[in-house]
Amino acid sequence: MTQVRVNTGTEKYRTTLLTSTHQLVADEPQPYGEDLGPNPYEFLLMAIGSCVGMTLRMYADRKGWDLQEVRIDLEQERRHVKDCEDCESEDGYVHFIHKKLHFRGDLDEKQKARLLEISERCPVQKTLLNEIKIETELL
Repeated sequence: MTQVRVNTGTEKYRTTLLTSTHQLVADEPQPYGEDLGPNPYEFLLMAIGSCVGMTLRMYADRKGWDLQEVRIDLEQERRHVKDCEDCESEDGYVHFIHKKLHFRGDLDEKQKARLLEISERCPVQKTLLNEIKIETELL
């Protein structure tokens, strides 16, 4: 089980994120917050990108491929569902995440195509694409 603790105080939107070994700060950009750290959607994109990068690194290492660097550029936007032709939702907004992969190393086209396939198997991405239930309790 993965656990984190999130604390807010009286400093606008500054939020402290704690794991058992790390402390990070999240915030909103000015003028809402003080821009002391990434906003929640940036953390979401970083979670996906870091998982994809690690997944590709593990696969390339196991295969002995010359993957020297992976760069993953991610963008998130939301569109009204009426502007989405192939979406299942019927109302509200649909979130789109655009992921661009850049590989550096001595890789042929077949290896790059396989890495593209493997990038879709990142556990964090798979979690977001499957059903998620969030249970909330008041302590």
